[in-house]
Amino acid sequence: MKYPALQPFAEILPALDAFDAIIDVRSPSEFAEDHIPGAINCPVLDDDERARVGTLYKQVNSFEAKKVGAALVARNIGRHIDAAFRDKPRDWKPLVYCWRGGNRSGSMAHVLARIGWPAVQLDGGYKEYRRHVNAELTELPKRFSYRVLCGTTGSGKSRLLQVMARMGAQVLDLERLAAHRGSVLGNLPSEPQPSQKAFESSVWHALRHLDPARPVFVESESKKVGSVRVPEALMECMRASPCVVLDLPQERRVQLLMEDYAHFVDAPDSLNRQLDCLVALHGREKIDRWHAMANGGQIAPLVGELLVDHYDPAYNRSIHRNFVLVGQARHVAIPDIGEDSFLRAAREIIDAS
Repeated sequence: MKYPALQPFAEILPALDAFDAIIDVRSPSEFAEDHIPGAINCPVLDDDERARVGTLYKQVNSFEAKKVGAALVARNIGRHIDAAFRDKPRDWKPLVYCWRGGNRSGSMAHVLARIGWPAVQLDGGYKEYRRHVNAELTELPKRFSYRVLCGTTGSGKSRLLQVMARMGAQVLDLERLAAHRGSVLGNLPSEPQPSQKAFESSVWHALRHLDPARPVFVESESKKVGSVRVPEALMECMRASPCVVLDLPQERRVQLLMEDYAHFVDAPDSLNRQLDCLVALHGREKIDRWHAMANGGQIAPLVGELLVDHYDPAYNRSIHRNFVLVGQARHVAIPDIGEDSFLRAAREIIDAS
């Protein structure tokens, strides 16, 4: 009789990318909170079914709960095989996991192995994976040397990172991983932020694919990017690293922000809701005047005032306090927001690193 291999995460990790599929059999809500990067969700019990079985377990007994659960699990495994796995070849090798590496993943892995696929079940499940990520994020960031892109809001740090990545440089784009631009107006309307656990999984996944022999370019983030926190060890490494300051003229910064925040230009009500978060700092009178500018379509002058009155003072207070080498930073001038200007700046910074 063929049974699935049961392996701990530490043994699986070196070959994690070699699996043909990583199958998370937990419920959709568990998967949405966090999962192994690249995993697909094939729940053997969905959220309602899991609640139903749990209620039976608590209110009746484990035997009745297991009977109902077994029938649901069997049907769901059959449905997944028909819908997602029927076309897989004999040598297709999946990794299967659940919360603790117990009944849910064991059921799926057992059926797949009996069919003839070399299925592997993750011993300890997601819980063991999460323990590994937590441990790694205290040490993994220390293996790399960082170059921190600094500059006032709208100076093009995120755009430059994207250009550098396309040029083959090693980039850790924390704002992309966090689905947030890092300021009070930084939420992306079409993309919710990940959970803290999912963000940490993404950071771990990105770092483990980087080469310690090459510099890693990263933006000068705060401890929090929107609602998620940057891992402490990574933050400490970034703040102690050499910096590069981008200098973009004020009018070009306004132009760049108008492009990047076009959703606020088109929806002043949404912009005004975010501006209300600044009442404690700037007072109701000034916020009401900014509301009137937004409602009147005076977005460019409003952006200019936000830079002068809010973003630039906040940046200047924070950057010298937190990034200890910014005073020794190389300054790179970017004359405009055209692609050629960012390409030249990227080449200059990469060549000097």
